[in-house]
Amino acid sequence: MAAIIIGVILAGGLARRMGGGDKALKVLAGRTLLDHAIQRARPQVKRLVLNANGDPGRFASAGLPVIADSLPGFLGPLAGILAALEWALANVPESDTVASFATDAPFFPADLVERLDEARRRAGVPLAAARSGGQAHPVFGLWPVTLAPTLASALDAGERKIDRFTARHGIAYADYPAKPHDPFFNINTPDDFATAAAQWRVAS
Repeated sequence: MAAIIIGVILAGGLARRMGGGDKALKVLAGRTLLDHAIQRARPQVKRLVLNANGDPGRFASAGLPVIADSLPGFLGPLAGILAALEWALANVPESDTVASFATDAPFFPADLVERLDEARRRAGVPLAAARSGGQAHPVFGLWPVTLAPTLASALDAGERKIDRFTARHGIAYADYPAKPHDPFFNINTPDDFATAAAQWRVAS
């Protein structure tokens, strides 16, 4: 039976290396990073939500439900994933999986969710994440909604590392080439933004 997958775009970070503010609203090639993420993620999932903290009104133009971390203190992407798992359980009870996407990686593949689901089914494990050039990108992953209580307990116990958490529960990888361009290149600094703009011009 095909998985019923809810997507979450993770934008709950503090963007310190970008000087603060909302990285998701910074503009690349005439559109915000959030717009790029929505365009790539929406066709891959049943419903799409945005994980962001603070005033949700600043994302109103995106037209997505905005869900804040359910735990205080900006605990990182695992907290955003937990919020999405809890939202899916409450709002789409027939769903069984959440797909997570980073908002600062504007080139992620259009077949990502399909490839992730195939990888975990083939390996017989509950979790999957993207990998390119041998480097894992655990923020791009699939998460069964039944994992919500376990993840909540891990966060409460101080867990913050995605790869350490996933290693305990069984994870498969969908592999992509990193050349000529890494599809999971993420923007953390102003220099990264310049690199992404140059890559966009080449891709276009």
